[in-house]
Amino acid sequence: MPVVTIKPSNKTITVTSGSRLVDAILAAGDTIAEKCGGKGECDSCHVFVQEGRKSLSKLQRKENEQLDQIVGIGSKSRLACQAIIGEEDITVELLGFSSGR
Repeated sequence: MPVVTIKPSNKTITVTSGSRLVDAILAAGDTIAEKCGGKGECDSCHVFVQEGRKSLSKLQRKENEQLDQIVGIGSKSRLACQAIIGEEDITVELLGFSSGR
């Protein structure tokens, strides 16, 4: 089972493959917004994937279009509500969100 490490809080959580990244972040006790209800229609759950990017599901058109609207992003950017965790460990960095509940 893959382990998700969340920066800057350094929290880790073991998850089941096929889980949404946003659910793993919330289950670890970090705070992340989901203003559109996980539909990929906003950028409130934007994260940078520091390690394990290939373990996440491929970008779909809707997510890619939303990411294109965010200034200053790169190839490490994902919307946590749209990213499905695969078999390998990943490390993500939350930006603009406070960790802890």
